[in-house]
Order: sequence, then structure tokens, then C-alpha cells
Amino acid sequence: MKEIVTYVEMTGPDQLEPAPPVPGLRLEPLERDSPLVVDLLTRVGTPYGWRSASRTLEQWRVWFAETPDRTFGLLSFEGEPAGIVTYKPQPDDEVEIGSFGLLPEFVGKGLGGFALTLAVRGAWEVTPSVRRVWLHTSSWDHPRALPNYRRRGLRPYRTEEGERG
Repeated sequence: MKEIVTYVEMTGPDQLEPAPPVPGLRLEPLERDSPLVVDLLTRVGTPYGWRSASRTLEQWRVWFAETPDRTFGLLSFEGEPAGIVTYKPQPDDEVEIGSFGLLPEFVGKGLGGFALTLAVRGAWEVTPSVRRVWLHTSSWDHPRALPNYRRRGLRPYRTEEGERG
């Protein structure tokens, strides 16, 4: 099936256009060995065909081993796990937001804009010298994902078309 992947970036924290705060929505560090990491990435990604949704235990082990500097954040709403964000430091003081999303039961409840605001703020704090934050999204992701990224100040810089399957 056809897929369009759009890459978006922000080159300074002042470019963030924050969404209004949502009381009860928080972003907290999540230890990489927490069982929530695999659970959340699987559950968030299943509706959109993320590779994480179908990884075997061995594939998860390899994924964690390949990027020991990857960090994780737990999005919670009123004390309940609501989503996840992953940060992957890149060369040249860049940070990739590798994964970002809400659990299906929290989608459509008005949390996405502020959740992304928290995630982007967190990306700027991964290291003291971050100069660029970026991520990519797929046409298979939630239809409001790319508009949300743009509203928060992330600018598209590359688009790729291909086949997924």
C-alpha cells in the first residue's frame, strides 16, 4: 500500500507554538527497562501499523541494544498511562522524537496538542546542546498527526513516497 512519510523539524525551542495546558496531563521519565515501554509502544502503534506493534521479544531485545542512549517518557492523564514518547539523540546535537502517540482510548479527547507540546519541550532538554528536533510521520498515522505537528511549529523539510507492506 502507498505511504507518504513527512519529516518535520524545529531548529530552536522558541519555534514551539504550545497548545493550551490540559489539567492532569503530564510527561514523566520512563525507565527503559519498564514493561510499560513495550506495552505502550505496541498498543499505541497497533492502529497505525507501527513495526513495534508486531515485534517479537528477540526483536525488542535487539531494538533496545541498538540504541542504548534512547530515552522514554510516559504521558499520563489523571494518573493513568495515556501514551509514550521516545527520544533518540542524533549526531550534531540533534534529537529525533522516534515515537510519539496516545493509547487508542485517549485519542479524540483533546489531549494531543498539549501532549505534543510536552514531548517537544522534553526533546529540547535531552542534552544541553540540542540545536534541532525532528521526527517523521506517515500517512498511515492518525489523520490529525501532521496538522498537530504543524500547529506546534514543526516545519516539513522532506517528503518520501513509497510502498509499505
